[in-house]
Amino acid sequence: MGIATILVIAMASCQRKASEDTLRTGDLIFVGIPMDYSIEGGSMDEAIASATGSDSLNLIHVAIADVDSEGKWIIDATIKHGVDRHPLDTFITDFTLKDGSLPVFIVKRLKDPSKAAEYVENSKKFLGKAYDLHFLPDNDSLYCSELVRDSYVNSDGTYIFGTVPMNFKGPDGEFPLYWQQLFEKLGSPIPQNVPGTNPHDMSQSPALETVHVSISTNYEKRVAK
Repeated sequence: MGIATILVIAMASCQRKASEDTLRTGDLIFVGIPMDYSIEGGSMDEAIASATGSDSLNLIHVAIADVDSEGKWIIDATIKHGVDRHPLDTFITDFTLKDGSLPVFIVKRLKDPSKAAEYVENSKKFLGKAYDLHFLPDNDSLYCSELVRDSYVNSDGTYIFGTVPMNFKGPDGEFPLYWQQLFEKLGSPIPQNVPGTNPHDMSQSPALETVHVSISTNYEKRVAK
């Protein structure tokens, strides 16, 4: 192998690494907290983590990245904002833990990103919708992974991400008190096993691959000033 060939390979490797270190439009950001993290008083994030957690990390949220000439934006569905588009820093601030530390942010990218920009444009059609507290399909409101699923749809109506039976039970097989209280207040049954989505299962989709993007580095530097 000649020196010129080695240089070409080295340059290509550097270019791939540089692209992997940059957040792109259509990337999905999953928010994870440790299994043993305790949120005093309970919260929806805690209940979701209990119901959908993995062995070492609870994925409690998923958001869509939208990168343009003005900066890095997030499109997601939360109780605080509903379905909204806001700066990346706002997203990081919203998910900063009570002790001031940051959760784990895992960035996943479509293995075929050719239509990523189209999917992000699809998501903008839902801006202003309310957060789906009932976790039900087709009720004109959306929870986080439901927004992603309904946005990542091809022109022929095929979905990138499938559905699974919704699980609201904790590891002990019982419904956490939060879910019991919430749905009692809503006057509706807990939608156990209703077809839906959750961040943990979505993160395991074969359509996605993990990319090494540090989304919080610049934020942390600005906060430290």
